Amino acid sequence: MQVQLRHNPSHAYPVSSATLGGMGRPEFPRTIVEFQARFPDEDACWAYLMECRWPEGYRCPRCGCASAAMLGGRRLWQCSACRYQVSVTAGTVLHKTHTPLHLWFWAAYLMSTPTPGVSALQLQRQLGLRRYETAWTMLHKLRRAMVNPERQHLIEEVEVDECFVGGHEAGLRGGRARGEKALVAVGVEVRGTGSGRVRMAVIGDASAATLSGFVRENVALGSTVHTDAWKGYRTLGKLGYDHQPRSQRAARTHGEDIDEILPRAHRVISNLKSWLQGTHRGVSGEHLQVYLDEYTFRFNRRRTPMAAFQTLLGLQSQRLPSTYDEITATGPSALNRLS
Repeated sequence: MQVQLRHNPSHAYPVSSATLGGMGRPEFPRTIVEFQARFPDEDACWAYLMECRWPEGYRCPRCGCASAAMLGGRRLWQCSACRYQVSVTAGTVLHKTHTPLHLWFWAAYLMSTPTPGVSALQLQRQLGLRRYETAWTMLHKLRRAMVNPERQHLIEEVEVDECFVGGHEAGLRGGRARGEKALVAVGVEVRGTGSGRVRMAVIGDASAATLSGFVRENVALGSTVHTDAWKGYRTLGKLGYDHQPRSQRAARTHGEDIDEILPRAHRVISNLKSWLQGTHRGVSGEHLQVYLDEYTFRFNRRRTPMAAFQTLLGLQSQRLPSTYDEITATGPSALNRLS
């Protein structure tokens, strides 16, 4: 049967003998009540995916034909010209999932909109999932859809610092004594008195090669980079950056608050640690980077919930979702659990 996509207040997918028609991208619900009304069942979620994938009308990804037939209850589109079959979930985190679509939609909504985010245990309870592992896997698949490989560098003025993530360890001496903790590099754009976008990465050490590598990967050349006076940052001036270091020791000597040397970076680091401990009660070292990616994603899209929601579901990219084996794979240097 041929199918035509039209806006329908009931959000069910209508069937007719016409070709898929174009329409504007759907509005995003602003409240939980609106979200529940917008996505009450599988049909509503499926219709939303169709509207997002083909806002201007169906086009075959192989030949560009605008006519297609839906294959029975399989919810596959078959091109009328070349017979190529495609699903609206192909290339998204929903591809080949056995979990109902409306549960995925709720997971993406809870992950992208509330300030503290959601843990796997909270998601399991709120969605009524029988197994904790299902909630854990869903959230990790969503986290791995957060990083855009073509994302733009931080620009203009950027604060860069590093911190340790992990619980208290007795016997460590000095501000850079590591123990079993993970070392994380942080970059924050300066936007007046506020903060712009953020970048975070787990790093192996605080050497000049590692720190300059983080800056090159995340900050545009020619930008002003504010750091403390750690020797690992000294090469930035030779790499094409306007390096502006400030000494913590000198700040203490003059009675200044050392947190005001890099106020935006220190604020982001403090909030990161509070979030990891408050929402997730600590995370394992081998998965720490994806939690940093989640924090970065949520911070950078705090004012654009619709973009965050659609990105999580993979609706703004066509890349393959992570498999369970890819998520659970750990390297030989994986850290112990951070608590």
